[in-house]
Amino acid sequence: VQLVESGGGLVQAGGSLRLSCAASGRSFTNYGMYWFRQAPGKEREFVAGIGRTTSFIFYADSVKGRFTISRDRAKNTMYLQMNSLKPDDTAVYYCTVSQNVYSSPKASYDFPYWGQGTLVTVSS
Repeated sequence: VQLVESGGGLVQAGGSLRLSCAASGRSFTNYGMYWFRQAPGKEREFVAGIGRTTSFIFYADSVKGRFTISRDRAKNTMYLQMNSLKPDDTAVYYCTVSQNVYSSPKASYDFPYWGQGTLVTVSS
């Protein structure tokens, strides 16, 4: 099983990026999929999550209205559209999956697989 994030990079404040998380090795159609991020010296924190259907979508308060999570079940892929980026959004972004759907999970919950992360740097 492998989760591979891509799409990170350097962007100016106010700009946009689109992250992707491609899953392989098995289907995660019936799993919840999540984005977390970890800034230097800080704990890994929840960013957004999406359930088996788009009926269940959750965001951290810090990104509501700016980030949009989506998934393509046929491609076993999840996305994070990030708009109006701020320097505080600078972090390594990770994707993960769970058989459970959480509205505001911690990284210590039952997430058996993690990607290697993609770095997002927002300059002021």
